Amino acid sequence: MKSSLALGALSLAVSVLGHGYLYIPSSRTRLGNEASLDSCPECTILEPVASWPDLTAAQVGRSGPCGYNARVSIDYNYPGADWGSEPVITYTAGDIVEVQWCLDHNGDHGGMFSYRICQDENIVNTLLTPGYIPTDTEKQAAEDCFEAGTLDCTDVTGQTCGYSADCTEGQACWRNDWFTCNGFYADDKGCYGVDNSALGSCYTSISGGYTVTKKVKIPNYVSNHTLLSLRWNSFQTGQVYLTCADIAISGSGSGSSSSSSVVSSTASSTTSISSASSGSTSLSSTSTSTKSTSTTASASSCATASSVAVTFNELKTTTYGQTIKIAGSIAELGNWDTGSAPALSASAYTTASPLWSYTVSLAAGESFTYKFILVGSDGTVTWESDPNRAYTVPVGCATTVVVGDTWR
Repeated sequence: MKSSLALGALSLAVSVLGHGYLYIPSSRTRLGNEASLDSCPECTILEPVASWPDLTAAQVGRSGPCGYNARVSIDYNYPGADWGSEPVITYTAGDIVEVQWCLDHNGDHGGMFSYRICQDENIVNTLLTPGYIPTDTEKQAAEDCFEAGTLDCTDVTGQTCGYSADCTEGQACWRNDWFTCNGFYADDKGCYGVDNSALGSCYTSISGGYTVTKKVKIPNYVSNHTLLSLRWNSFQTGQVYLTCADIAISGSGSGSSSSSSVVSSTASSTTSISSASSGSTSLSSTSTSTKSTSTTASASSCATASSVAVTFNELKTTTYGQTIKIAGSIAELGNWDTGSAPALSASAYTTASPLWSYTVSLAAGESFTYKFILVGSDGTVTWESDPNRAYTVPVGCATTVVVGDTWR
């Protein structure tokens, strides 16, 4: 009798739309919904795939580590005006924080889930560059990197890290570095019973959602802008759910627990008086630049870098004879003198991705303000609009960092 009931439940569940997505920190998917762009945030699904028992076998294709919602044709693997433009929260390297995803009441298919951070800046940057849509090959490379950067359940002392009741020893799913849902047929709860949250504790568009909360340890990795990715492999159906949140990670912490992760925040702006030379008096305010990525190895395997090669990427469509330069408050950027400002290279410029780039070696920890300027063929200078951009070179093991911006 139990077998027939189970088969009936399976056939019903396969037809159900809507399942789950990263909730805290606020994922690109959640922000897409809150901006009224995504009518079903829990519908970001990779299917049909073999999601069980090998949790990492399925190729992600267009879904990437941030997800593609075919229901509303939204690709979350690149920054958007209403999601993924800036980090929603800053964590501290080494700290233990709470993270949470939202599960739809009618889409609970059990299984296992994990949180991941890719520590390869060049790979992550393909998902952070404004105006650039990563290829499926780049999405898969990113997913492979995120899989390698799994934030193990067992990294958090005292956290229950069991094995899935729907998996047996010897199978690929027999691993307690991932988080597990309850036995699917054992108690008819699956994932929603993980922390016994109330129906409606998070938003889903179909039947109301339950929060699923765990703790992860932030790795010894510093970045002004990177991604935290959630992957949930369904046990009952051939489906995988992938979503991500834009975050920042500051210098080494204490390894202690932090509750700040349950409150999303956005980057702030401050007003300041620029020291720009005459002719650039429009530089009157400052905003913190967060569109960047950096990478470090673990603290025990590398030395703190004294200087960092900072690459500035700027997306700006230009015409023949025009040049993009970067002018700023430090000598390396011309001390606001447009004549001394270094020019960016257009070697990677295409019609689809009008990328200008410049790399300069700067001292770790150095803070400065800057702006991009457009220089015409006749020497006419056009400054981008206020406020000034601001940046602090990360202190850590990183020897390179990429800062991605779009002309404004």
